[in-house]
Amino acid sequence: MIPTREEAEQILIWAEELNPGIWINHCKVAARAAETIAKNCGLDGNRAYVSGLLHDIGRYKGFRELYHVYAGYELMKNKGYDEIARVCITHSFPNTNIDEFFGNNDCSLEENDVMITFLSNITYDEYDKLIQLCDAICTVKGVSILEVRLLDVIRRHGIKENMLDKIEAFFDLKIYFDSLCSMNIYDLFYDEIREVRFS
Repeated sequence: MIPTREEAEQILIWAEELNPGIWINHCKVAARAAETIAKNCGLDGNRAYVSGLLHDIGRYKGFRELYHVYAGYELMKNKGYDEIARVCITHSFPNTNIDEFFGNNDCSLEENDVMITFLSNITYDEYDKLIQLCDAICTVKGVSILEVRLLDVIRRHGIKENMLDKIEAFFDLKIYFDSLCSMNIYDLFYDEIREVRFS
């Protein structure tokens, strides 16, 4: 229920043709980080890579905010890639609460209902959690520490209601994967983290 690595890369190329932008770099960094962490935690590195590469695929629709979550879910579901459709929704909601989305909600009531119903009927697995973490530590330039990435998000979107709950959830994910890997996952990207800056 997931595409091959090559199929996923072709889907991202297709999406970039429809909506070029730095979001493509973010997806590539997330894929690489997810694969690296997965391999160090005893998870399937290929599944992690594909999930990271396509988690934001809904951005093929253009400059949209929360809608990219729904659009990615719909696209992957229609292609029969249920596990990736799942990650397209779960990557943005570590607490299963769509009101914690950092940007604006530009979805219809029906689209919101689909996401709310979906989130209320699943239990997150390691891949949901891994892509949530990678989305939170991966910039368009590379892997960063959570504090750097989250400050960048706040600079772009401002302070939102429920933001603290979501931030706490990201730090809990970091602790979870540190424990799963029996190491500080930042050590896997030490040189890269030292170089990532925002202008």
